[in-house]
Amino acid sequence: MTSLLRLVVPCNLLVFINPNHSAGVVFLDIERLAANLRNFEGVTRKKPIADIVNIFETVRSEYGEVIDDFGDDAAVIDIGTDDVILFAADAIWGRIVNKSPWWTGYTSVVVNVNDISAMGGRPLAMVNVMSSSDLESTEEIMKGIRDGIKKFGVPMVGGHMHPDTPYNSLAVAIIGIAKKDCVIRSDTAKPGDVIIVAYDMDGRVGQNSPYSWDTTSFKDPDVVRRRFMVMQEIGEEKLVTAGKDISNPGTIGTLGMLCEVSRVGASVNLQAIPRPDNVDFEQWLKIYPATGYIVTANEENASRCIEVFGFAGISAAVIGQINSTRVIDIYDDSASAIVFDLSSDTITGI
Repeated sequence: MTSLLRLVVPCNLLVFINPNHSAGVVFLDIERLAANLRNFEGVTRKKPIADIVNIFETVRSEYGEVIDDFGDDAAVIDIGTDDVILFAADAIWGRIVNKSPWWTGYTSVVVNVNDISAMGGRPLAMVNVMSSSDLESTEEIMKGIRDGIKKFGVPMVGGHMHPDTPYNSLAVAIIGIAKKDCVIRSDTAKPGDVIIVAYDMDGRVGQNSPYSWDTTSFKDPDVVRRRFMVMQEIGEEKLVTAGKDISNPGTIGTLGMLCEVSRVGASVNLQAIPRPDNVDFEQWLKIYPATGYIVTANEENASRCIEVFGFAGISAAVIGQINSTRVIDIYDDSASAIVFDLSSDTITGI
């Protein structure tokens, strides 16, 4: 990770100077940043989840095979052995579908593989549900899925297609497998844990959104697979207490989701967060980084966790600590601000 020199200046502004790149200067108003992160569309789009989950509340406890469900990257299903099945699904945002059908197909593989990876599992297979208004879009979406399969080595084994809808859409479901005692859950962070963020910094801002970070499409499959399987190694070594892949809510929003289901708070040092050169800092905090994780760990395991990420080519750093406040705040040398107060704010409401 590139070292940073810090200068405190008046009016709660912080200047980050990257000594290796003279253009790497960021001016940061923490109160405004906190408000922007809290009101970011990638976060606010999660709010309807609570109403949906509430519909199922009366039947959630009826099925003993379900170890973990809503609120995590994948459901955990007990199959009566030392292994568990991980089961997840994702749909691609309509704006992306309309803008780039190929990227829609490719990304559907990326996000689903990440959901299994984030929980310390190995992806096994996918199915999809496709709706299309034209054959050209259908073909491009399927080519994107094909190229994603080649990259990640996870097969698409079936699905369903509506060939005559007035719109294009794509949803994919995935199953994976993990050792029961090695699963990395979102709801198990505890006060005193350190917060570690991990990113594949070898990427580029995506063509279809300023909030996507492409780390896979231009790399060899063996490199991509080694990096997305790093969480399985971390899970097997039991290095973390909780974890989640960084998704559309961005780094702080994803941490907020983890804290929400763990019923804890967090304090984050902005100066400790790694970021690529020539990417605006607020933009980076909102980005879906394709290969990026938030994990919590006992302090004595932090160095080893960061080391394992590093061996896989992923930059990781301790950026803060979990506490019991249910408040997620960010700070630097000059000021602090609350992003979420989970006693009154909701992200998913779970």
